[in-house]
Amino acid sequence: MKFLFSLLFVLVFTASAADIAGTWKAAFETPNGALETTFVFKVDGNKLTGTTSNQFMQDQAISEGKVDGDSVSFVVAASFNGNDVKLNYKGKVAGDEMKLTMQVEGRDRTMEMTAKRSK
Repeated sequence: MKFLFSLLFVLVFTASAADIAGTWKAAFETPNGALETTFVFKVDGNKLTGTTSNQFMQDQAISEGKVDGDSVSFVVAASFNGNDVKLNYKGKVAGDEMKLTMQVEGRDRTMEMTAKRSK
């Protein structure tokens, strides 16, 4: 019976969502230099919300967020120079590091970044 309980616990634990709640920082290179972005994630079950900010946009809401095991996805609606854009993020979490790909909706180009959990 103990073995069955232990096996069930391991299966439930490994199937659960990654714990990404908290503050994460990522930086990526642009033609104008490095851009540091801060993400503040809130998790409720597999639903992901929160905010993101950088030197060009302050506290933009995270929407359509999901956590599925070690995979995350979310959307940020932003405005740059009067143009509304939708930024689609997808990534994988491994401990205190998250590899993210960001794509501006309607464009083919993507940007890769690595976010690290702030301690």
